[in-house]
Amino acid sequence: MTISFEDFLKVDIRVGTVLRAEPFPEARKPAIKLWIDFGALGERKTSAQLTTHYTPETLTGKQVMAVVNFPPRQIGPFMSEVLVLGLSDAKGGIVLLAPDQTVPNGGRMH
Repeated sequence: MTISFEDFLKVDIRVGTVLRAEPFPEARKPAIKLWIDFGALGERKTSAQLTTHYTPETLTGKQVMAVVNFPPRQIGPFMSEVLVLGLSDAKGGIVLLAPDQTVPNGGRMH
């Protein structure tokens, strides 16, 4: 299936820095809560199943890529406002997508 370039532009993918991360023991699958600084867009929060490769301590200060224009989604007692992007490794663990150099928070992927 192909999409138009205009459809691609509707997905707003931006970079942000994790300000804070906490375990999310209430989640059905092991997850971590994240508060991310997206520059002019402000701080947004999410939860993600990242416990295979990351701890809250290793995530704090890390830049990540996320879709910022999905509607908020309730995940148990937590409201997720963005979708952090990652890929599955050979065993199914999530590896985050991130820039290989520091870039300004809020920058849009293009």
